[in-house]
Amino acid sequence: MTQHDARSGAARERAAAPGPADTATGPAGRDGRTPGAADGPAKPHPGAEADRAAPSHPTTAGEAAPHTDRPDENQNDGAEVSTGKETAGTANDAAIPELVIISGMSGAGRSTAAKCLEDLGWFVVDNLPPALIPTMVELGARSQGNVARIAVVVDVRGRRFFDNLRDSLADLDSRGVTRRIVFLESSDEALVRRFESVRRPHPLQGDGRIVDGIAAERELLRELRGDADLVIDTSSLNVHELRAKMDAQFAGDEEPELRATVMSFGFKYGLPVDADLVVDMRFLPNPHWVPELRPFTGLNDEVSGYVLSQPGAKEFLDRYTELLQLIAAGYRREGKRYVTVAVGCTGGKHRSVAMSEKLAARLAAEGVETVVVHRDMGRE
Repeated sequence: MTQHDARSGAARERAAAPGPADTATGPAGRDGRTPGAADGPAKPHPGAEADRAAPSHPTTAGEAAPHTDRPDENQNDGAEVSTGKETAGTANDAAIPELVIISGMSGAGRSTAAKCLEDLGWFVVDNLPPALIPTMVELGARSQGNVARIAVVVDVRGRRFFDNLRDSLADLDSRGVTRRIVFLESSDEALVRRFESVRRPHPLQGDGRIVDGIAAERELLRELRGDADLVIDTSSLNVHELRAKMDAQFAGDEEPELRATVMSFGFKYGLPVDADLVVDMRFLPNPHWVPELRPFTGLNDEVSGYVLSQPGAKEFLDRYTELLQLIAAGYRREGKRYVTVAVGCTGGKHRSVAMSEKLAARLAAEGVETVVVHRDMGRE
């Protein structure tokens, strides 16, 4: 047995012994071993791996092999301080989604606030038991960034589950989750008026009156209201004003996004039921009466060129685009996110299709996310 093998064997025996291994380091120098050889496995230092990787004298593969036969305690210590694990932990922390908890008085506008966040791109879960909030955050962290923002609506509808909210908040804090609590408040008079208008009982009134349920709910939510990061009093707010307040808090400097659907249709098949704006292209000559254009649709260049070359066509396109820009700005201010513009002609094949394509291109150029739908093309 070589001297190096003997040292490795002795080191393994010291690692296996529960107590004397700590006191065996001192005599190691007396039995002929160098102090560095004995101290290395017991007290690893940051440069140990680098020393072994770049020795000061040439070594052969046979000489380098025993270095991998270090005591197990040295390998475990190295794993515990591994930089790779620290990097993985940092990546997991960065993947933790942002969390907003929406709560407050019943009838104060929780659903409106939740829908506003949903329109802003948040993943919204309504009436989730508080005990499941940490689980929801964990699932979001596993989504590889696909679920970066989560909003959870928590209220007294959960009854017994609501008591777990305090423990869930403490759990989230221990994990370092960035969270905000939005509390919707309103006066008793406003809440009574809203419940009476929809003819629904308060969730906590039981056999009593609406005001009894409101009083019980205020008491249950008192502590949560004190912990809220944002309290919004909706007593005198309408739906649009509440949405504007939520946009101001969570949309940042970005203007609320507007999505438009431009739909061509034929009047003879009926008006689209979901149209917000309707425009009639029957003031233009019908390509149907041009034999060489009749078989084609407004998607064909010849048909499109024919429609736009008619008197008033380009003027209409320019001015109606300006009108849509004005309307879109107002929709954004009022918190409206979706608009459907219906463009009609007789059969929904030529004029409406060609003009819908041009309008959609103009809106897209103005930064409006636009989808084109040709409802009746091909029905003839």
